[in-house]
Amino acid sequence: MVDYLVVGLGLAGISFCETLERNGKSFRVISDHSQKASTVAGGLYNPVILKRFTLSWRAHEQLTILPAFYAGLEKKLGVALDHPLRVLRRFVSAKEQNGWFEASDKPGMGELMSTDLISNTNPSIDAPFGYGEVLGTGRLDTELLQEAYRQYLVKKDLLVPETFDFDALELPETGVVYKDVQARQIVLAMGFGLKQDLYFNYLPLNGTKGELLTVKAPKLNETRVIKSSVFIIPLGDDLYRIGATYKWQDKTHLPTEAAREELETKLRSFLKCDYQVVDHVAGIRPTVADRRPLVGRHPAYKDLYVLNGFGSRGVMIAPYASKALYGFIESGKELPRDMDIERFRKRYEKHGAV
Repeated sequence: MVDYLVVGLGLAGISFCETLERNGKSFRVISDHSQKASTVAGGLYNPVILKRFTLSWRAHEQLTILPAFYAGLEKKLGVALDHPLRVLRRFVSAKEQNGWFEASDKPGMGELMSTDLISNTNPSIDAPFGYGEVLGTGRLDTELLQEAYRQYLVKKDLLVPETFDFDALELPETGVVYKDVQARQIVLAMGFGLKQDLYFNYLPLNGTKGELLTVKAPKLNETRVIKSSVFIIPLGDDLYRIGATYKWQDKTHLPTEAAREELETKLRSFLKCDYQVVDHVAGIRPTVADRRPLVGRHPAYKDLYVLNGFGSRGVMIAPYASKALYGFIESGKELPRDMDIERFRKRYEKHGAV
């Protein structure tokens, strides 16, 4: 008997497992590594929505947790994961400049948006109107995190590397049974795999496909993240990650030529140096109709929980949502109403589930 069975090992699953371990709880994990959203993510953490110059959902609360959480993972796993990076928003007009400074005056924004107009000094980038800088930003190496955490679980014999079989899940009055594993609670953190979930498939998880390129550009010489019609994230060794696309119809993990053309067209609109595409990846983000996470207890089974729906901001949301779910289960603390799946109870009552 373990305290928890966790299904899924993306940012949600890892963050919840880490929360459990730091609180002395026992657990087992089941994951087949089929969901790629966390692996191929750009990994940026940025509290400002740069399209509209607005604060992202509960950004301040998430930023109070994020640094220590990932620093603890770095220490435990013995790898460098968190890379502070300056994030610059490229302006395309004087009107955008004014919009930036107006936004920085709004409550809660001043400490996150620099009021200095940064002039462009990089001859490889066309930015005559300069940049605005977001503060407290960086990049998490999500691919390395997943691999290192997977190895950590394997060494501790805590990982069952298989596709979760819902037919093998038993939900008696108390606890859960899955094959030879008995647990007090089960948390499903399956990303877009929620669509195959018999218990939570009533939830409005849409999923958006995102594709990213990695390019080699020796003449770019940029150490900051540049956000324009696409973002440029420096990876070192003249490599940069370019992204991302947002497609709602295609639910495959296969990169497409159309997405590559879209990304390159946008990149060439402001990049003035040569580059070579060296990689092209795709994944399905677990996005929700109301753009809020899906966290909470199943309406009918008291030991069955979900942790999902982080969209493109999983690096920031995952530690925060995991802490909230743990407090809800263990201490009865209320979940924030805007991420509690109780908001979709009427959908459950209408559509039903197992």
